[in-house]
Amino acid sequence: MQRFDHCPDCDARTTSPITRRQFVKTVSAAAVVASTPRAVSLADKSKATQPENLVRTLYDSFTPTQKEELCFDWNHRDDRGLLRTHVSNNWNITDTKFNVGGKFFTNDQQDLIEAIFFRLYNPDWHDRIRLQLLDDAGGYGKAQTIAIFGEPGTDQFEFVMTGRHLTIRCDGNSTEHVAFGGPIFYGHAAQDFNEKADHPGNVFWPQGLKANALFKMLDGKQRKQALIAKAPRESAVSFQGHQGAFPGISISELSQDQTSHVQDVLKLLIEPYRATDQQEALQCLEQQGGLEACSIAFYQSGDIGNDQVWDIWRLEGPSFVWHFRGSPHVHVWANVANSADVKLNARG
Repeated sequence: MQRFDHCPDCDARTTSPITRRQFVKTVSAAAVVASTPRAVSLADKSKATQPENLVRTLYDSFTPTQKEELCFDWNHRDDRGLLRTHVSNNWNITDTKFNVGGKFFTNDQQDLIEAIFFRLYNPDWHDRIRLQLLDDAGGYGKAQTIAIFGEPGTDQFEFVMTGRHLTIRCDGNSTEHVAFGGPIFYGHAAQDFNEKADHPGNVFWPQGLKANALFKMLDGKQRKQALIAKAPRESAVSFQGHQGAFPGISISELSQDQTSHVQDVLKLLIEPYRATDQQEALQCLEQQGGLEACSIAFYQSGDIGNDQVWDIWRLEGPSFVWHFRGSPHVHVWANVANSADVKLNARG
């Protein structure tokens, strides 16, 4: 099967198709590690194969030309603002797309980049991430871009990979106060730009269903609090702080079983990512008051099929925002920190 949809709001057309057969072959392959003696030795040491250490290995392998194209000062700015903290639904952080089999990166570098990328995710999610990239971008390594800020191995560095429905970061906790190294984005248009109400094949829609199961647990009064007519702009995920007016119903007003269900929603939201990033996100949330300091809102706008399974919803606290937009397909913006002083640099 080959499918490449024009995505007006993502402002891109996918290229370089691969088939489902190629996809199955790819996901059944062993974990990728570079074939150089140095990289083989890394594979024998779990600490050395952490993404942060692989970023250092990748950085050290770059030629001067590659560093000029892909490496920037920690506080580098361009017309997008502070580039390291930028996030969007579909963007290229540099002009050099990472193409498997291309000439810009050596084979060993390509393997290192793939190892870094997938080790930022929960292994149970690797197949789903590959499927999302297949549907949205022609596959892994077809239309993604990378950049490195600062110098890996020091106390300030960050690796960023971007593309359609993708912004993910690796910073070794060198970015103060924030989880995931800064704001992240994920999404999926599984079978069509305008998805059907049940979002067939969308790897992230179970998150939407889990949140909607909470709405069904609410009584009439609670539903009136939680349901809002119009959704905010999806990229509006800046922090409001402790004095913020969070939309929807406060988690502190929910019953014990309802609160327990919100905890399950949160677990599902962070589940795709590696354990250390999950833990950091939870620690940031706890430092700002936990889930009890957050609210959850559901939005009537964008209700695909008018089935009252709310495609758009938002979990928000003083310095925690997770905005799920499931209409016309899934876009998710996440911004998590332990301080509301962290500024957002988003476009969407």
